[in-house]
Amino acid sequence: MENFYTDNKDLKFHLEHPLMKRIVELKERNFADKDKYDYAPMDFEDAMDSYDKINEIVGDISANIIGPNAESVDKEGPRVENNRVIYARGTQENHDALTQAGLIGITLPRKYDGLNFPIIAFVMAGEVISRADAGFANIWGLQDCAETLYEFASDEIKDDLLPRFNKGATAAMDLTEPDAGSDLQAVQLKAHFDKEKNTWMLNGVKRFITNGDADISLVLARSEEGTSDGRGLSLFVFDKDDNALSVRRIENKLGIKGSPTCELVFKNAEVKLVGDRRMGLIKYVMALMNGARLGVGGQSVGLSEAAYREGLKYAKERVQFGKAIIEFPAVYEMLTKMKSKLQASRSLLYETGRFVDIYKALEAIMHERKLTPEERKEMKTYKKKSDFYTPLLKFMSSEYSNEIAYDSLQIHAGTGFMKDFPIERIYRDARITTIYEGTSQLQVVAAIRGVTTGFYATQMEAYAEQINEPELDYLKRILVEMTEEYKNTVAKVTEINDNEYTDFHARRMVEMAGNIIMGYLLLNDTIRSDEYKNSAEVYIKLGNAQNKERASYIENSELKDLGLFKMT
Repeated sequence: MENFYTDNKDLKFHLEHPLMKRIVELKERNFADKDKYDYAPMDFEDAMDSYDKINEIVGDISANIIGPNAESVDKEGPRVENNRVIYARGTQENHDALTQAGLIGITLPRKYDGLNFPIIAFVMAGEVISRADAGFANIWGLQDCAETLYEFASDEIKDDLLPRFNKGATAAMDLTEPDAGSDLQAVQLKAHFDKEKNTWMLNGVKRFITNGDADISLVLARSEEGTSDGRGLSLFVFDKDDNALSVRRIENKLGIKGSPTCELVFKNAEVKLVGDRRMGLIKYVMALMNGARLGVGGQSVGLSEAAYREGLKYAKERVQFGKAIIEFPAVYEMLTKMKSKLQASRSLLYETGRFVDIYKALEAIMHERKLTPEERKEMKTYKKKSDFYTPLLKFMSSEYSNEIAYDSLQIHAGTGFMKDFPIERIYRDARITTIYEGTSQLQVVAAIRGVTTGFYATQMEAYAEQINEPELDYLKRILVEMTEEYKNTVAKVTEINDNEYTDFHARRMVEMAGNIIMGYLLLNDTIRSDEYKNSAEVYIKLGNAQNKERASYIENSELKDLGLFKMT
């Protein structure tokens, strides 16, 4: 029987990273739950075994239920009946299987019937599911909304809603509107407080809402009359049981067809306020979006894994001119580059996930007791790292998922353009990853601060200090030289002191930073296992060539060149 977790040893490799000791220590609070819950771990080894076994279950369901259902779900898709969404048969079967296995709400504390799993284990499960069907991964991954409720909602809301996730409740984040896509400050869905009913009410329309008819929805709405920016927005939670929501339609999409993308109409819908008024976008949605972007990173890596495997399988089986096409240099070079990008993306994914795990665990502890000065410093350090790594991850991994899917389809040649092979669906599914939860262009806007403040350069230098193996020195030297070239390039741009000029070159500089950081991560992986050496060498040399091209372009550009690209 296939298993999408056990057949990929990269996953356990990242699960067993040395930093997991600290993550488990913080997450389990010295294993305080072991006397309250019979399924709580007794020690570190027990906790790690739990993460391993649960992901093995996810791998089994992904390989033997979700994956086999993917093609029929893609053809059938969801539908609207009586203003409600009806999932495709396979989608419902997938969700039922994961619910019965107790895999919904797994990051929640045990008091809410969760497993108290760290983000790393959750993201890993999401990667495995995305490999099977990226569209369904959206539905499963939106359980991350439970984390936002746990973090910011009142005890009354948490006690009412959070235990429902373990029973299979679905979730959605209702943010965008017809005139408010990336610009969430333009949200106009109206929230008003009904004094007679003593509750908040919603009226208006939301559009492009993933899994829009979910059981529990987080809704961004304008609570303050006379406002027009983010300071007038609050976050609310809507329970579908209130029957005050109509699904106007499901969008007909290019890919991820099993995931219903809905236009919704709220009519006097009763909701509850999450946290404080006016903090909806400024605080809560930003936290929610960071989690979603980490999830898209996992989804992108899962899609890359699926695309790479399809390309490799086809190249080994397809015979032309008397030999398998994998034996042709043009093909095996493509596959080698695909693998290096895949493994680099995965390294960045779990590095980012570890940063998020540590700072979130310390934030949770902060609500239970006062942090020590050392803990407070640790929390701030990892929060800063996660803030800068998350947009870099979302940007690089989603772009690579599209490149890898593109190359895999190319390996399939004409047959890849037909619907006879899964790569056609994977190729379509990958396209959305650079668009939703913030486009690649918006991720560059977020990541450029890491360039201009010197944060990424500091990270590069810290990674360099960790690598002292003589046999890897030739690769480290390349990265050190790339770092100097990167710093010189950034200095050239910033010394002009023109924001528009910096924005013009932002993507090039962020890509340069990503190539170096991901090269260092692969080199660190090689220290733990020689199996990553080939990917490290390929990726570093490829990144070096790309960085030189970007540096040369910037070196030879001037402020006046901006005019060449302005539409008239």
